[in-house]
Amino acid sequence: MRPRQAFFLTGLIPEEAQPSPKYKPTPSYTPPPIQDPFPALATSTPPPIPEYNVAEKDIWIKYGLEVPPPLIIGFTRSWPMLLQAVVSYITAGWPAEQIYVVENTGMQQANARGQLSLQHPWYMNHTSLKRLGVNIIQTPVLLNFAQLQNFYLSLSYIHSWPYYFWSHMDVLALGHENGFEGLTPRAGEPGYKSLYTLCLEELSRTLATDERWGTRFFAYDHLTLQNPKALEDIGGWDTLIPYYMTDCDTYTRFHMRNWTQNDSNCGVVTDTSVVLDNLLVLYRDPSVTPDFRDPNPPPPPSASEGEQKMKARDVPPGLNGPVEYWERLLEVADRMFHYKHGDRGRNTWQSGQHGGQGEPFYYDSAGFSEALEVLTEAGKEVFRRKWGHGDCDLIGGGGLKFEDQWKVLKDWEN
Repeated sequence: MRPRQAFFLTGLIPEEAQPSPKYKPTPSYTPPPIQDPFPALATSTPPPIPEYNVAEKDIWIKYGLEVPPPLIIGFTRSWPMLLQAVVSYITAGWPAEQIYVVENTGMQQANARGQLSLQHPWYMNHTSLKRLGVNIIQTPVLLNFAQLQNFYLSLSYIHSWPYYFWSHMDVLALGHENGFEGLTPRAGEPGYKSLYTLCLEELSRTLATDERWGTRFFAYDHLTLQNPKALEDIGGWDTLIPYYMTDCDTYTRFHMRNWTQNDSNCGVVTDTSVVLDNLLVLYRDPSVTPDFRDPNPPPPPSASEGEQKMKARDVPPGLNGPVEYWERLLEVADRMFHYKHGDRGRNTWQSGQHGGQGEPFYYDSAGFSEALEVLTEAGKEVFRRKWGHGDCDLIGGGGLKFEDQWKVLKDWEN
């Protein structure tokens, strides 16, 4: 018998002699099923966005732009989070037809065919996104974060985009509806500029004044304006550093090649791990009070802790007018941010769905998260070996240049 055949002939081994695997203990707590934060979208088209955020038709032409600026939002897991991000950008004024959702789930055509259930970790509702009016692009296979960024670059070639915006999917975007000195008056007042309009303004100014622009950051890279030529010049994102530290690697290489990366302000783009109870609040529905829920909540607190948390979530008196409603949304967004950056970890939202067993391309959610942790740690080690330096301060702390990649000894061993 050839050795490789032995793996397939376990039936020849007496049952009592076969090894018995040891299984992991069953979790003591399983979060409740997630809920759709926009149930009305399943049966009807969305309501109109706030009138003051509606973009003038082809307004991008007035800013001297070649093409309407695309906004790319990548998606892998947690449908409620994606839906929240997309709806928040639309209601902040970004035209839906200029938004591109990139389905990076590895589910092949299962989502497009409607074969997955809401509790499947990689569920994405194509019908709902089409009702919102956004574009959907599918990656051929599951890509890591760095690969996904290079996929965005490839889209710029296909669509002849001389620039594009991209956003993380775990954000909530709001415009400066209460006004912001030097940028915009309050919503409804003459001269008010939505989040989208301020992005057009920044893009136009950047193109006119900076030949070596690489990126423009809005709340770090939660929303980013990207110059494809700059990304091409540095060789793209390093796909062997798939997750954490890949941003440090890429943005430092921009700096080394003298591409500018300035911060700008178009609104409030909040990093979040939780979802608004009902996304109708982003349309300023007066019958719904803004608040949020965790798609992957921790075990329920004790009775006394629960009472304290409920007091912290008490609803204020009635909301009068669009700006007051916006202020309530901003207060909720701030609580969402601090909730994410509490003691549970930033990425708990990625593991909120626990169903889908038996459905196409199912993969154990906890196993996927554990595998990502392994790949992340491996990527950090690749970063250290590539630069011979342990942290992100490659220039000031390591004295490194663009040409030094994979050329230097480990400075912590010198």
